[in-house]
Order: sequence, then structure tokens, then C-alpha cells
Amino acid sequence: MNTILRKSILGIAGLAFTGGVFAGPVAAHAAETTHAAKPVSVSVQGDKLIPHGVQGNQSRIDLNDEQTKNVKAIIAATKKVGMDERAAVVSIATALQESKLENLGHLGDRNDHDSQGLFQQRPSSGWGTVEQITDPEYSTTAFLKGLKQVDGWKDMPLTKAAQTVQVSAYPDHYAQWEQQAADLVAEHWNK
Repeated sequence: MNTILRKSILGIAGLAFTGGVFAGPVAAHAAETTHAAKPVSVSVQGDKLIPHGVQGNQSRIDLNDEQTKNVKAIIAATKKVGMDERAAVVSIATALQESKLENLGHLGDRNDHDSQGLFQQRPSSGWGTVEQITDPEYSTTAFLKGLKQVDGWKDMPLTKAAQTVQVSAYPDHYAQWEQQAADLVAEHWNK
């Protein structure tokens, strides 16, 4: 990994950690309906989308048109930067955890600091301007740029790869969305 970029990523992560500023899930979505599913040891999608099997109980939400549009935007951005389906699974699972695939603006008192957009990225942590991080293509590209810098991200569990980029206060929560993310990529990748 590029040493300067690694230092930048670690600097941002360190700033977020020492300042007590984490990009955890937004409380505004606590009331949304999620459906728990049983853990799956081997994915029906195969090795490409879920190479390690899923970890723990899986959650699932019903998506509206806006959320589906955001799934398609994440997939398009992933293809545009030349990354594969697994990168799209990691991205979609991360966005499911962070925003339930809703492109969130500032939520006032319910906001996690200045986190916004699909990935709850923070302008104050160097992710971009508010306009940029609330643009699905930009925010996905920014997330994927960070993911590319994670040595061995393809060989690690989804939640570890996502956490390395996101630096969340809830690092294990990404895992619960892996099956739905894989299902969405399988459904929309070739459309």
C-alpha cells in the first residue's frame, strides 16, 4: 500500500478514535423493520460473493425504490473503478449498516456528528464535502478507494474489511448484512 495514503488513512482513523468520533449507525433508523435470518455456513452465491460464508445472524430489510436505486449506483460505481462483485458486496453491506441504503443528509440531534450519505462519511474526517459524500457515486468511490488500500481485504471477513475503512464504534455490525448484500449484487450486477 502507498505509504503516504496509508499514513493518511491511519491519521484519519486515529483522529476519529482519539476524538471519540465514530461513524456508528444512525439512531434514526432503529425503528426500521429488519428481519432476522439464520446464519448460513455456505452461501448460495458461491465463493465469489461470500468467500468466507456469513458470520452470525443475518438481517434483511425490504427495499423501496430509492434504496434499490442506491444499490444500482453502488454497483455502477464499483464497476466504474474496476473492482469486482465482492467489492460491491462489501460496499452494499456497509451502506446497509450505516444508512439502510438511504442517502442521508444531516439529521440534527439524531446525527452521528457530521456523518452523511450512504456510508455516513464525515466531511470533518476528510471524506469530501457534504455535496460529494451525499452523491452515491462519489461516496461509493471514496469507500472503495479506502477498501483498495486495505491489504488483503479480499481474504478477510466482510466485517473486518468494512471496519478497516469505516472505523465504526460498532465494528461487528457489518456482518449481519452480508447475505442480503450478496443477494442484491447477484440480482443487479448484470442488469
